[in-house]
Amino acid sequence: MRTTIKYLLFSLFTIHCSLLTSPVSAQEKFFTLEDLNFGGTNYHSFQPKNLWLTWWGDQLIQTDVEECYTIDAKTGKKEKLFTLDEINQWAGSDDERYVRHLMNASFPYPDQPLVQVGNRRAVILVDFKQKKIVWQDSIAGQTANDWNSVSKATAYVEGDQLFVVDANEQKHQLSTDGSREIVYGQSVHRNEFGIEKGTFWSPDGQRLAFYRMDQSMVTDYPQVDIFPRSASYEPDKYPMAGMTSHKVTVGVYDLQSDKTVYLQAGDPTDRYFTNIAWSPDSKTIYMFELNRGQNDCRLVSYDAASGAKIAVIGSPLATGGTQELYRETSDKYVEPLHPIQFLPWDETKFIMQSQKDGYNHLYLFDKSGKELRQITKGPWVVMDVLGFNKKQKTIIIKANKEHPLHHRLYSVNMKGEIRQLETVDGVHSGVLSPSGNYLIDRFSTPTRPRVIDVVDLTKKNPVHTNLLEAEDPWTGYEQPIFECGSLKAADGVTDLYYRMVKPYNFDPQKKYPTVVYVYGGPHANNVQASWHWASRPWETYMSQKGYIVFILDNRGSQYRGRDFEQATFHQLGQIEMQDQMKGVEYLKSLPYVDMNRLGVHGWSFGGFMTISLMTNYPDVFKVGVAGGPVIDWKWYEVMYGERYMGTPENNPEGYAKSSLIDKAKNLKGKLQIITGYNDNTVVPQHCLSFLDACIKAGTQPDFFAYPGEEHNMRGHASVHLHERITQYFDDYLKIK
Repeated sequence: MRTTIKYLLFSLFTIHCSLLTSPVSAQEKFFTLEDLNFGGTNYHSFQPKNLWLTWWGDQLIQTDVEECYTIDAKTGKKEKLFTLDEINQWAGSDDERYVRHLMNASFPYPDQPLVQVGNRRAVILVDFKQKKIVWQDSIAGQTANDWNSVSKATAYVEGDQLFVVDANEQKHQLSTDGSREIVYGQSVHRNEFGIEKGTFWSPDGQRLAFYRMDQSMVTDYPQVDIFPRSASYEPDKYPMAGMTSHKVTVGVYDLQSDKTVYLQAGDPTDRYFTNIAWSPDSKTIYMFELNRGQNDCRLVSYDAASGAKIAVIGSPLATGGTQELYRETSDKYVEPLHPIQFLPWDETKFIMQSQKDGYNHLYLFDKSGKELRQITKGPWVVMDVLGFNKKQKTIIIKANKEHPLHHRLYSVNMKGEIRQLETVDGVHSGVLSPSGNYLIDRFSTPTRPRVIDVVDLTKKNPVHTNLLEAEDPWTGYEQPIFECGSLKAADGVTDLYYRMVKPYNFDPQKKYPTVVYVYGGPHANNVQASWHWASRPWETYMSQKGYIVFILDNRGSQYRGRDFEQATFHQLGQIEMQDQMKGVEYLKSLPYVDMNRLGVHGWSFGGFMTISLMTNYPDVFKVGVAGGPVIDWKWYEVMYGERYMGTPENNPEGYAKSSLIDKAKNLKGKLQIITGYNDNTVVPQHCLSFLDACIKAGTQPDFFAYPGEEHNMRGHASVHLHERITQYFDDYLKIK
């Protein structure tokens, strides 16, 4: 059953909307991929105007290429603060400037007139009142560079070893055994669990927690660099599902004593340590610890000075006291993605995010591990915590409380009373000032490309000052018709949301070749209430060539709650295909969709879905293009693969059902498989094994590889990639 309701700007319910463009002009103007595609030579000309903004305390700063300006949050009035030439003059630079632009300038001290700027050679602090350098760091550009504004110490990796340079430019070497097998100070567990880095400074800047990852026991995947005359062997450490994984430990370096201790977490074999946080007094470290099955998650605290586990609930370890502050288990999986955060007005309490009630929400704990209350609740998702307002004792969050496709900004107090901070439906993101008194609100709607407001949160009713209302950068060009609507999932109950992109000169009396663009996997969704309903530029290019493009977010995708996401557990691809076929049923009901010319395209998980649909429904899809496809989950990496599929040993039926190897014989339509030759995410073993299966089965896919490229094509290679995808549909789908 399909539901279509007209989209109203201030009403949040199931939506259906056509964004009609201006009438056809006398002289048609069309886009090229150089205009639309990231990496294209003219791409930036077709992006909405933007402002680069940051905070200096509660003072809003615009950071431009050549100047920095202060902006009055109440009036929007700008005043020049300093220029690039002045910074370089005060820094005593020669012709080869210290600083080449000011777009990344930051103001780390709310009460001091200091700006941090730099380039690859150095990072400097300039006092723009005294007009002089007050500090500089000459190690910029090293791997994993992590500077602390309190101690002015920098952690970095050089030649596989971890170092700290203190404020007096004294260099401290923290490791001696670093190598490609022993990795220090960088993200671990293949960047899963929200991990983006490997060093974590204490609030006082005197201690550094860091990861040490021993991956000597992990199997090498034999990547090859083809560009030297004699191709060279460049293996990746790649732990596959069910195979031996790496071992992670956490060290703590003390600047005062120049000593390192390791957290006494026990045997790290088949365990994950993630989301490291510090207590406000810099004495305690907290982290979430999971078993390899990822269904038993514990929050544990450690003494930063000794590395010892800390007893909680008043019971010393010697008498059998518990060692975890919090424990969460599941019959599927628990996935901690956020460190705990202490309340700035009460250092004895912290908030934790969990979807244990079915949706990601905030919970208040005291530091003994006692849960005091659930702060937010309801059938919606807290998507981000932007920060705190200490004076009002509120938390500023982003959530989809009003509708799954809308990302809105709110403040919530400790009683769970929630206040919306803006008034326009759409997709919002925010950057909070350090005090929490002011908020940069960036948003777009289906018809507004980019809007930037500054919001005064000190008032009972937030006061908005508009800084930018970007004009449509596509004005004058023939634009597609963008539509959004909903239909029921294969379970007959759950609402799924879709986007449809039609040619600018769409004629409902004609029949159009149609391409289903699919991703469908965890931690992603394609349809949002942002500009053009979050349409990808390639969809515009295809519609311009006379195609309809259809995108549906199936169960398993993000921001719809735990049960929606976990519906695919231990059977990746199955529920997703059922939902995608409900989308196909809807397309079949439309008289202008030519079901004899139906194609499908996706990348990564979407590549897996593309081949799954082509081989499970061979009479439905005529043409497919699968990029970087997973073919069999036993060849995918251990953290992600085992979270959703378990191991090949404990879930043999699920692995067999989802594998595409034995489905190679079902291929009927034209299928092109594309991969980065050096893909270290979905390794080439996947697509090559499928090609081998096709050879044995006598089916005939096409294949293209990008030498030197990894999982996604970078730079101008992306333009070439999307032209190739388009050409394949032109060759085999467009012509009847």
